[in-house]
Amino acid sequence: MSDDSAVRIRCWAARAAFLFAALTALIPVLFAGVVGALGLLIVGTGGVVVTIAALYWFLTRYGPTRWVSLAIAVLSPIFVIVVFVRAHLLWVVLLAAGSALLAVVCARVALRSGSSRTAAAEHPAPQARHPFLIMNPRSGGGKVEKFDLRRKAEELGAEVALLEGDVDVETLARQAVDRGADLLGVAGGDGTQALVAGIAAEHGLPFLVISAGTRNHFAMDLGLDRADPAAGLDALRDGVELRVDLGRINGLPFVNNASFGVYAEIVRSPAYRDDKTATVLRLLPDLLAGHAGNRLVARIDGTAVAGPQAILVSNNPYGTSDLAGLSRRDRLDSGRLGTVTLSVANTRDAIGLIRRTRSQGLTQRTTLEVSVDATAPRIPVGVDGESLELDTPVRCVIEPGALRVWVPRNRPGTPAGAPTIDWLRLRDLAIHGDAGKNRRTQ
Repeated sequence: MSDDSAVRIRCWAARAAFLFAALTALIPVLFAGVVGALGLLIVGTGGVVVTIAALYWFLTRYGPTRWVSLAIAVLSPIFVIVVFVRAHLLWVVLLAAGSALLAVVCARVALRSGSSRTAAAEHPAPQARHPFLIMNPRSGGGKVEKFDLRRKAEELGAEVALLEGDVDVETLARQAVDRGADLLGVAGGDGTQALVAGIAAEHGLPFLVISAGTRNHFAMDLGLDRADPAAGLDALRDGVELRVDLGRINGLPFVNNASFGVYAEIVRSPAYRDDKTATVLRLLPDLLAGHAGNRLVARIDGTAVAGPQAILVSNNPYGTSDLAGLSRRDRLDSGRLGTVTLSVANTRDAIGLIRRTRSQGLTQRTTLEVSVDATAPRIPVGVDGESLELDTPVRCVIEPGALRVWVPRNRPGTPAGAPTIDWLRLRDLAIHGDAGKNRRTQ
C-alpha cells in the first residue's frame, strides 16, 4: 500500500470516528427525546456506579455484607436492563453502544496506522559451537515431551539438561559456562528464563528462549511463536540477535515484572496453590483495608507514593491499557522501567478508577530506578511469577541492552499494542491528514 493510500485511510478512519461519536450522543436524543436521553444517562451511570461500589464491598468485607454486596452487583445491571426494556428503550441503548464501539474501532485504526512501532535492531547471530539448554519437563503441562524438544535440540548440536528433582538452575548454568558453553537457553517458565538470562548477561553470552512455559510472556514480547515451542530452536541454525534490556531487583534478574503489595501477599500464602479463589477472598479484605500486609512506600524519580495497595515494576512499560502486566510491551529495549501504583482506600476511590487518568489512586510512569520501602525488614515480592522475600528497601533498576537474545530470523513478530485514543490527534488527521502532526509539533 502506498503512503498516499495509507494517509487517506487514516483520514477517513478519523472522520468516521468523529461521525460515530456524534451519533452516539445523538441517538438517545433522536429516539428518546431530551428527557428520555437524560433518563438513560442517569440510570445507566447509576447502574455502573452501584455495580462497582458493590463489587468493592464484596472484595473488602466479610460475612453477610460480602454476599449481599455480591447480590447487588449481580442484580444492578439486570435492574438497569429491565428499566430500559419496560421503557422500550433497550434498542436505543444497544444502538448507541454499537455506535460508540465503532467510534473506538475507527479511532484505533486511524491512530494505529499512523503510529510507528520500531522493532529492536537485529544483529548477525553466528553459529553456536556449544549451546547449552535447560529444559523443565513439567513446565506448560509437559511441553518439552509433547513437542519432542530434547531430541530436536540435540540434533542441532545442543547439550540438554532436564530439570529433575531438586536442581539449582543457576549452578547448572554456571557449570555449563565453565565447560565452555557459548550459548545458554531455557525451555520453561519465565522465572527460570530470568535466572539463566541473568547468567548469560553476566558472561556476555547469547540467550535462547523456548516457549515451553504456561504464559510465555517474555517469548510473546520477543515475537516468538508460542504455539510451537520447537520453532524457537530455529535460532540455532538461522537466527538473529536482539539486544534487549534486563531488569534487576536487589541484584536478581527479571525479564517481565516484579509486583508488590496485594498480589505478592496472596501468592505467598501456602493455601494459594491449593485453592486460589478461596485464598483471595479470605485475604483481600484485610489487605485492601491495610489491616494486613506491609505498608509500602514507592519512590519514583524523587516522588514518594505512600501506602499503595499494589505496585508493578516492569522491564520496559506495558501499554497504557494494561495495568496488571498481563498484556504486551511494545518494546524491550527502551532502557526504562515501567511503573504502576494503585491505591484504593474506599468506595469513592474504586469508582474514581473508571476515569483512570484522573484518579489520584493510580499512577503510571517510566523511570530508570524504583525503590520500594516498608516498615518490615523483608517483604514478599512476586518476581516473574515466583514468590520471593526480599530485604527492604527493595531497589529495581534496568540494564539497557544487557541481554543478547537469539531468535529465529522468521518468526511471527509482535504487533503494535492498541494506541491510546487521542481526540486532538484524530482531529488533526481528519482535517489535515498527516500534515496535522507537523502542525501540532511546530
